Amino acid sequence: MKLKFALTLLGLTSLTFTNSQENQNQKPKDSIQKLDEVFIDANKIFGSKYVARHRTGSAYYLSPEELKKFSYTDINRALRSVPGVTFYEEDGFGLRPNISLRGTSPQRSAKITLMEDGVLIAPAPYSAPAAYYFPSVGRMQAVEILKGSSQVQFGPFTTGGAINMISAQIPDKLNGEIRASYGAFDTQQLLARLGDSKKNFGYMVEYLNFGSNGFKNLPDNSNTGFDINEFTAKFRINSNPDANVKQALETKFHYYDERSNETYLGLTEADFASSPFDRYASSQDDRMTAEQIQLMLTHTLEFSNDVRITTNGYYNKFSRNWFKLDDVVFNGDRQRIANVVANPDQFADHMAIVRGDVDSEADALLLKANNRVYYSKGIQTKIDYHWYGENVFHDLEVGLRYHYDEEDRFQWEDGYSIINQEMTRTSEGPRGAQGNRISSATAFASYAMYKLKYKNLTLTPGLRYENIVLQRENFGSDDPNRNGNDIAFRENKVDILIPGIGFNYAFSNNMSVFGGVHKGFSPPGSEEGEEPEESINYELGSRFTIGQLRGEVVGFYNDYSNLLGSDLAATGGTGSLDQFNAGEVAVSGLELLLNYELLPNNSNFKLPITLGYTFTNTEFLNSFGSNESIWGEVNEGDELPYIPTHQFNIMVSLEHSKYELNLSGRYNGEFRTLAGSGDIPSNELVASNFIIDFSAKYHLSQSLSFTGNIINLLDETYAVSRVPAGLRPGHPFGANLGLEFRF
Repeated sequence: MKLKFALTLLGLTSLTFTNSQENQNQKPKDSIQKLDEVFIDANKIFGSKYVARHRTGSAYYLSPEELKKFSYTDINRALRSVPGVTFYEEDGFGLRPNISLRGTSPQRSAKITLMEDGVLIAPAPYSAPAAYYFPSVGRMQAVEILKGSSQVQFGPFTTGGAINMISAQIPDKLNGEIRASYGAFDTQQLLARLGDSKKNFGYMVEYLNFGSNGFKNLPDNSNTGFDINEFTAKFRINSNPDANVKQALETKFHYYDERSNETYLGLTEADFASSPFDRYASSQDDRMTAEQIQLMLTHTLEFSNDVRITTNGYYNKFSRNWFKLDDVVFNGDRQRIANVVANPDQFADHMAIVRGDVDSEADALLLKANNRVYYSKGIQTKIDYHWYGENVFHDLEVGLRYHYDEEDRFQWEDGYSIINQEMTRTSEGPRGAQGNRISSATAFASYAMYKLKYKNLTLTPGLRYENIVLQRENFGSDDPNRNGNDIAFRENKVDILIPGIGFNYAFSNNMSVFGGVHKGFSPPGSEEGEEPEESINYELGSRFTIGQLRGEVVGFYNDYSNLLGSDLAATGGTGSLDQFNAGEVAVSGLELLLNYELLPNNSNFKLPITLGYTFTNTEFLNSFGSNESIWGEVNEGDELPYIPTHQFNIMVSLEHSKYELNLSGRYNGEFRTLAGSGDIPSNELVASNFIIDFSAKYHLSQSLSFTGNIINLLDETYAVSRVPAGLRPGHPFGANLGLEFRF
C-alpha cells in the first residue's frame, strides 16, 4: 500500500522525456513532476538528472553521457555548459581551476564547497581552502552542481553552492573499459577500468594517466607540460539482498602524483601581443611536484525502505612543492615578478633579466620553494527517515560531521643567475625562512533538513550549525627544526547558525516554480576577531516544457553583509592567505538553460541543441583599500574583479546508432582584474572570447569506438587571465584521436 501511494505521489505513470542527453538506457520519461521519493546514495547530491531537476533550488547534473561526449580532462571545459558557473583559466589544461558559483570569488575555487563522493576534497577546506589540488574530471562518472536555496546540507561554504565529483562506482555486473587518445603537443590520455559485483562482494579498480609536453615555448625548447598518474580502488562487502536489515561496507583508496612544469610568470602586454605562447627564460626551472592520497570508508545501514544511516570516515593527505620564480633583483633592488611584468618600462633592467636578454649577477633570480603538506580527516554520518501521512510525504535528514584539517608550510628561497639564457643555482636559502608555520582548523558541523510534500507543493526548511576553531602556530624564519623557541600563536573561533528554506510548486506536469532564501557563510581566517563572510541569498525560478522545448530560468540575488578577500599569490598578492574585509556587496543575476530536439520524430537521428546564458551583476556597496592592491582601491559602486557580466554557451549534437558529432561553443565575456566601474582600462582587462570545441565518435561495434576531439576549433588566440603575474594564453588549436573499448 505504501509503495502504491509513493508511486501515485510521484506521478510516474505520466512521465515524458525530451532531452537526448539523458541516459539512453533510462526508459521512464521525465517531465516536471513531483520529487523522486527514494533514497539517494549518501555520497551523491542528486544521483540523476531527474532528481536535480526537481530539487527546491537550482541544480545541475552532468551525466556520464555528457562527460563522455568530449572526454575532457579540463574541469573548466566540462563545466562550460552549466549556467551560473563562471571561471577563469590559468594553465590551459585546468590543473588548478578558478571556479565561481553565482559571483563568489573564483580565486583557486576557495569560496565553494568542493567534494568527491560526498566528502570534502580541497586540501584543507577550513584552514587553507585554496584548491591547489582538484580531482581529475577525466576519471569521474558524473559531476553535480548545487546552487541556490537549501544549501544547509553542504558546507562550510554556503553562499554560491557546492560541486560534488562522483568517481567511478562499483558496477552491478562485470564490465570494464579502456580509453586512449593522443594528439597535439604530445597530449595523451589513458584510462583503464574494471569492476564487478557478486552477491556479497564488489570491486572496481582504475588507472588514469594524462599529460602533455605543453603548448608554451621556452628558449631552450624544454618541456612546459605535465604528467599525472592516478590509481583508484574500491571494494565492497554487503549483506544478502533479502536481509531484513541491509548493510554494506565500502573502502576507497586513491593515489595521485603530478609533475608539471608550470609557472606563475606570464607575459607583458607587448610580448603577449607578439608571441603569446612564449615563456621567459627565467621560468625554465619552475616546477610543481605533488602527491595525494585519499582513504575513505563508507558504512551503509538500511533498516527498511524508510530508514537509512550512512557513515563516512575519510583521510586525505596532499603534499606539494611548487618551486617557481618569485622575485627579481637588479643592483640591490628586489621586485616581485607581478610588479615587474605589470610595469616593464619602469623596471626595464629587471625585465631584461627575466627575459634572459642580459647575463645577471648571482642571486638575481629568487625561486621560492612553496613547500606545503595538507591533511584533512574526519567522520560524518547522515540519517534519513521517510514517513507518510494522508496525501502527504515527509522526509527528515540529519547530518553530523567532525573534521580536522591543517596546512603545514615549510618554505625557502634559492638564488639563481642567468647567463646565455641558462639558469644556474648560486645559493641555497635557509630552510623555513620563507614560511614556517602550521595553520589548522577543528570543526563540528551538523544540519537538519525537513522535506514536506503535499499535493503539488514541496517545502524544504533546514538549519545548519558550524562550530570552528582556527589556529596558527608560526615558528618563525630562524627555527627550521621547530624547537619552539619563539612561537607566535593565534586563534579564532566561529559559532554560527545557517538557516534556509526552499520550495517547489508544480502547476502542471509541464510547469513548475521554485525558489528560496538561505544564509551564505564562509569561514574566516585564524586572526582573532576576524569575522566570517556572511550573506543572505535569494532565488526564484521556473522549469517548463513546451512541446520539444525544455527550459529553466532562474533569477538570484546575493546580499553580502561582509565579503572576505584573500591574500593569494595566485592573484598577485603575497601568498600569506590572510583574509581581509571587503564589506557590503550585492551580486544579482539571471540564468537560462534551454534544450530542444530538432528531429523529434526521426527514429534514426537525434539533433538536440542546448543553449545556456548567465548574466551576473556585481557591486561594492562601500569603499576601501585592499591589502597589497589585490583588488585595488575600491569605491562604492565598483564591480567585483574576475567576474564576467555575460556568458553564453551552445551545444549541437548529431546522434546516430553508428556515430555522433558534437559541437560546443562558449562565449566568455570580458572581465576586470581590479575593482572598478565603467570602461575597463586596457591594463586591467581580460577581453571576451568565443571558443568552439568539436568531438566525434564512430562506433565500430557495441564494444569498440573511434574518437576524435578538437579543442579551439577556430584556433583563436586569447588571454585567459592577468594573474598570477602577467597575461596568460588559452589553449590553442589542438586535435587528438583515440579508441574506446568496452565490455
